[in-house]
Amino acid sequence: MYTVIAILIVIASVFLTLVVLVQNSKGGGLAANFASGNQTFGVRQTADFLEKATWTLAIVIIVLCVAATAFVSSRAESNKSSIKEKIENAAPVAQPQFPVDAAAPATEAPVETPAETPAN
Repeated sequence: MYTVIAILIVIASVFLTLVVLVQNSKGGGLAANFASGNQTFGVRQTADFLEKATWTLAIVIIVLCVAATAFVSSRAESNKSSIKEKIENAAPVAQPQFPVDAAAPATEAPVETPAETPAN
C-alpha cells in the first residue's frame, strides 16, 4: 500500500509542477492566450481553474504524505516485533574466558599452618 501511495504522490507532484509552470505571476501564462474576455472558458475562468487546481493538488499531496506516514510506521512495528522475537528466542552464549596475566599477583588465600600447642 505504501508503494501505491508513493506513486500517487509522484504523479500529483508532476501535475502540480505543470500547473504552476503554466501560470504566470503577472496574470499572463495560459490565460494570456485568450484575447476575448467574453469566451466561456476565458481569461478569468482559466486563472480560477489553475488556482483551484494548484490548491487541490497541494492538499492531495499533503493528505497522501500523511497516509504514507501511517503505513510506514505500521510496517516498522512489525519489523521491530520480529527482531525482538529473534532476540528472545536466541540461545544464550557462554561468557568469554579472559586470559590471566602471568605478571599479576595470585589472589589465592594464604595456606595456614596448624598452630602449635604447647605441651604440658
